[in-house]
Amino acid sequence: QVQLVESGGGLVQAGGSLSLSCAASGRTFSSYAMGWFRQAPGKEREFVAGIARSASSTRYADSVKGRFTISRDNGKNMVYLQMNSLKLEDTAVYYCAADRTPIFIATTPVRYDYWGQGTQVTVSS
Repeated sequence: QVQLVESGGGLVQAGGSLSLSCAASGRTFSSYAMGWFRQAPGKEREFVAGIARSASSTRYADSVKGRFTISRDNGKNMVYLQMNSLKLEDTAVYYCAADRTPIFIATTPVRYDYWGQGTQVTVSS
């Protein structure tokens, strides 16, 4: 069992930056692929970014490519999402998720086994 706790959300102006963190419990963190998802009101949860177990590869949604960066520190059981050049459409609740049997970096929520409670990101004009 893994518990995930996100932090770092908040209110930011368009064009600004925000950094999200996700702290994971447990001793097997390095065996999980990790992902960030987001969900805006009235919309389905969507993939934002993912990172392989050893951080050897990453994957991004087209909508955030070049603006967001995912990283992880297996020694600290942490995963991060650096968000730059934020847009109004980035407003959502952001979730950290763990895939305990990764074959590749999955983009569908059903592939992920553990989820955090989410952190709100609001981008204002």
